[in-house]
Order: sequence, then structure tokens, then C-alpha cells
Amino acid sequence: MRTKIQRIISALGPGIIIAAVVLGPGSITVSSQIGAAYGFMFLWVLLLACIFMITYTSMSARFGVTNSASMLQTISKKYGKWFAVTIGTAAFLASLSFQFGNNFGIGIGMQGITGIDERVWPLIFTPLALLLMFGSRNLYKILEKLMMVLVLIMIISFFINLILTSPEIAPLAKGFVPHRVERDQLGILAALLGTSFSLAGALYHSYLAQDKGWKKENLKGSLRDTYFGIIMLASITAVIIITSASSLHPLGITVTSAADMALQLESLFGPYAKVIFSVGLCAAAFSSLMVNAIIGGGLMSDGLGLGRSMNEKMPKIFAMIILITGMLVAVFLRGNVIYALIMAQASSILAVPLIGLGLFLVANSKEIMGKYRNNPRQNIVALTGLFSISLMVYFMYRSLITYIGTF
Repeated sequence: MRTKIQRIISALGPGIIIAAVVLGPGSITVSSQIGAAYGFMFLWVLLLACIFMITYTSMSARFGVTNSASMLQTISKKYGKWFAVTIGTAAFLASLSFQFGNNFGIGIGMQGITGIDERVWPLIFTPLALLLMFGSRNLYKILEKLMMVLVLIMIISFFINLILTSPEIAPLAKGFVPHRVERDQLGILAALLGTSFSLAGALYHSYLAQDKGWKKENLKGSLRDTYFGIIMLASITAVIIITSASSLHPLGITVTSAADMALQLESLFGPYAKVIFSVGLCAAAFSSLMVNAIIGGGLMSDGLGLGRSMNEKMPKIFAMIILITGMLVAVFLRGNVIYALIMAQASSILAVPLIGLGLFLVANSKEIMGKYRNNPRQNIVALTGLFSISLMVYFMYRSLITYIGTF
């Protein structure tokens, strides 16, 4: 007979997969930068992001287990095809722009482990991702098992680095207390919120719940999985902030990338700290590289009405475009694609609130959700999250426009 722990583990899946894709090289870089520059003072923002992410992912999970049609199929039918196409296109463009960073993260992580040039590794890991995607009869099961292993690697790696830094408890606890934010800190606050509160990931959670085969009777287990996955995501992010805050902030050391974080840990704690951090970075990058492409490809295909399952042809083709483009840019183009990256991000970022709005409308529709629709408390949190993410988009888009003006 299986133990209770084994039953709980077997009931996990979609939440872990979403946590794995959200925690990529971009999240690690932002978390490292914030900890080095501001210490523990923005941990409360991460807590808010966790609450918002749980709320929207739970909305998506409830939809997934109570409906046979996909989220974008439902949005297309009830609110218009343009809505579904816009969300799918935005998710595709966002995944495309994030994929370059995932390849860079794999390269940096593997170079830190092996010493072999970072440009070699995307040529190895992208074909591996394609092999897993096209060679699997049930891609969901492969992803579920692979992401659990990679998340475990991240947990072990980043927690070992945390132990090395020995953070002080009192200042750490104070970081979870909200405080006034200065105007020049809003960009940082938006970056942390944006890397931990992924509406595209939250929306795709419904697809994963359906691919796992969950129905109404699995709702309780689905929500448990959601809470576990998002809390795990927030915990790992917090560990990275705390590690950076404890080791780098007191020394006034700045961090501009995940590679900087690895080098600084090496200088403070020796080469093993760099290797351990690089292992976690590589696990985060590969998990994000693969699932990010599947999310972008799947939502693009479903938005266009060409197929919604990750085992179907068109979602895989769109995902393959994302994977191969990210690899080619990371290996061959690099310095020549900054403007293209900015435009890809700018073209997708304005649609992010639309994703949240679509989820919110569906979760409040009595026709679609019946008794499983949002209650007033959930709506208050969801609207606060939607306002926060819209504010983030405003600051990020303003930064992008300013940067574009320099070309």
C-alpha cells in the first residue's frame, strides 16, 4: 500500500510545472539584484506576488477540472475570437523573448560547472528538449517527472548557498513588513512582481490540469497542488534574495546578472559555492526553456484554433519555433538582437492585463463555472493583483519606450 506521502506526491504535477517555468534565469537575476541592492526590504513584495499567483492559478485550476473545453476555446466562444488570438499571440511573443535568456542561463550555468564555453550548451540542450517533445507519446507525464527532479535540484542547490551565508533572522523577518516605496524603486518592485506573478503561466495551469486528466472530484487535490507549487516557487525566490542580501548587500557588491551572482559567491565562499549555484541556475534555465516554449506554442495554437494539447502537431510546431529561435540567437547573434528583443517584449507586454482579464471574466461566469465561480474574497484579491500587474506593465513599457528612443 502506498503511504500518505506517496499519494500526495502522485497528486502533484501542474503546480510544480508552472513553478519550474516561472523560476527561470530572469527570476534568479532579478532576485539576486534586489537582494544585493536592497537587502531584505522587498521580501513583502514577493509575498504579495505569491498570493496573487495562487489566486489566479487556483482560478485556472478550478476551470480546468470543471470544463472539457480549453480556456482559450471558451474565451473565443463567449467573448470573441479576437480575444483568444490576442492572448495566444502575446503568450507566443513573450515566450520567444524569454527564450533567449533561458539559453543564456543554461550556457552560464554549464560553463560554471564544466568550464566549457557557454555558447556550446544551447546547441546541446535545445535538441534534447526537441527530442523529449517530439519523441514522447505522453509529453505531460515526461514534463511532470522531469520538472519534479529539476525543482528538487534547485531546492538543494539554493538552500546550500543559503546555509553558507547564515542570514540574520531579525532583519530578515522585518523584510516581510510592507513599507513606503520610493518612486525610484517602483521599477525594481515591478520587476520582482513580474517575475513571480506570471499570468500566462497561471492561465496555462488549466491546460495542465486537463492533460493530467483531473475532473471535478479531483478539485481538492488540484488546489493542493496549486498551493504547493506556487509556495515552492516563492520559497526558492526568497532563498535567492536572502542569500544575495546576506552575502553581497553588506559589502556593497552589485549584481547585474546571474553570472555575477555565481562569481561573487565564489569569491566569498570558494569555487564550490559557484558550482552549486550554477547547478541550480542550469536546472532553472532548462526547466524554463522547455516549458516556456510549450506554453507559448500551445497558447498560440489554441488561440488560432489549431489544437490545444501538447501532444498535438501544431502546438509542438509553434514550440519548436520558439526553441530553435532562442538557440540560434543565443549562439550566433547575441549583440545584434537587442532591438529585436525589446520589440518582441514590447509587443507582448501590453496584452498581459488582457490575460488576467480573460481569466477573471471566465472565473466569474456563472454559465461557465457554475458553483465554482469566484467568491467576493477571491475577487478582491484578483482585482488587486490585476491592478498591480497593470501598474507593472505601465512602468515596464515606459522603460522600454525610453530605451527604444536611444537607438
